[in-house]
Amino acid sequence: MVERKGVVTAKGNPLTLLGGEIKAGDKAPDFTVVDNEQKPVTLKDLKTKIKLFSVVPSLDTPVCDLQTQRFEAEAAGVPGDVGIFTFSMDLPFAQSRYCGAHAITKLKTLSDHREASFGRAYGVLIKENRLLSRSIFILDGNNIVRYVEYVKDISTHPDYVKAVAALKQIPV
Repeated sequence: MVERKGVVTAKGNPLTLLGGEIKAGDKAPDFTVVDNEQKPVTLKDLKTKIKLFSVVPSLDTPVCDLQTQRFEAEAAGVPGDVGIFTFSMDLPFAQSRYCGAHAITKLKTLSDHREASFGRAYGVLIKENRLLSRSIFILDGNNIVRYVEYVKDISTHPDYVKAVAALKQIPV
């Protein structure tokens, strides 16, 4: 497994990411995660044409909470066949509780807690704490990665404006 040291930090402290770096233009790698009903979900199971993957360490932290709510709000204004998915290591029970408590209905939460398959495939698995590093990936209808942001310090927000602008530029 590829280890990428010091690519991201947590409040200035360097972390190690497991898995290779994904770049715009790459074919999106497959993964197996579980949904809120604990059913396996792979890339091909995500039926929307365009996909935005919002990756967070844990829904129960302030920045992750705000990131998820921001993309829930953005989902309402995105035209066409677009799906927004939040990935974390949170258990499906916690994700379901979170969605209910925050009226999250447009985006879907997916848990990587079993195999860390998504984290390894997208190069966002943090070695030191087995959480996912804050990041954004946008895939087109052919599952080609069109936008990537690995947030440099996981305690900070991604560039929402840039991500949404990139999402809206992909033809539906």
